[in-house]
Amino acid sequence: MKEKVLIVSGHTDLNASVANRTIIDRLGQLLPEAEVVRLDERYPDFRIDAAAEQERLRAADVVVLQFPLFWYGAPSLLMRWIEQTFLHGFSHGSTGTALRGKRLVLSVTAGAPEEAYAPDGAAGAGIEDFLMGFRATCRLCGMVYAGCVFTGGVSYGMRTNPEQIDEQRRRSEAHAGRLAALIGRIAHR
Repeated sequence: MKEKVLIVSGHTDLNASVANRTIIDRLGQLLPEAEVVRLDERYPDFRIDAAAEQERLRAADVVVLQFPLFWYGAPSLLMRWIEQTFLHGFSHGSTGTALRGKRLVLSVTAGAPEEAYAPDGAAGAGIEDFLMGFRATCRLCGMVYAGCVFTGGVSYGMRTNPEQIDEQRRRSEAHAGRLAALIGRIAHR
């Protein structure tokens, strides 16, 4: 991989997750040169070290945000990380050019099935509609939105037996494979 990839796990408790933990673990195997940051381990108290995180962002060419959709948005820990690191003068504003040209990839899971996130589905909108704030952030910061990998139907409520857990792992490993392929295409430009 030619470019530096930063993968930020925004799950608030990755150890309690099957899907997101599987994705992060598999990405570590598929992309061993990528830097993986688990926000739940690094900042369980939500006290973000903005300077350290800004240095990670400065060094990265591709930024991947991996998270479950919580109530149709990103988990609070990931949003806090963005609030504390994407600061005026760093990421945007007349002198905020640190993120300009970097590519952003979203890697998202949801408990509801994928068909729920179609315009005529139960959520009433497509998954990209729920991610509009990230695309707007890209524009504000001069980043390039490089796409989303989405997997639905991996709810914590759907893991009451070994078969359900195995199915979530299988779906999550496939998600990680699609994500690694997308990152590979982006990072080898």
